[in-house]
Amino acid sequence: MSNHITLAQYVKKRTGVPLGAKGSMSNMLKRSLGASSFYLFWRYWNPIWSYYLSRYVMKPVSSFLPQWCAVIVTFAISGALHDLAVMLIKWKLLCFFTPWFSLMGVCVLLSLKLNLSFSQFSMPVRAFINFLYICGSFYLTDLLF
Repeated sequence: MSNHITLAQYVKKRTGVPLGAKGSMSNMLKRSLGASSFYLFWRYWNPIWSYYLSRYVMKPVSSFLPQWCAVIVTFAISGALHDLAVMLIKWKLLCFFTPWFSLMGVCVLLSLKLNLSFSQFSMPVRAFINFLYICGSFYLTDLLF
């Protein structure tokens, strides 16, 4: 008997509705953008993608690296897969998503370590702050790469 949670169970846990059900996208957006921390944003963002990253990257990597390092590696691999998808479409070498996602992984860890929470703010303000994390890390990546 497997002790792994199924994709359907994972999606329902993250969105509150069954996989493919009406409202799953809006629930994901509300829960992720309205999350009270950048760490929690990623708990709700794109549950199908995060299920596979968790199962096939995060868990195996965390078995031999510290948890903080596994988080960065997981974000970097996600970014590399995004880079690969864009390269296949454009037929052009690209390395933007890997550093950008890695930086967002560092932001997740720092926000968790510093216990940064914006739970006291309304949902639109929390969404704006989460959006600022994403845009700020994008801008910094764009400056450096």
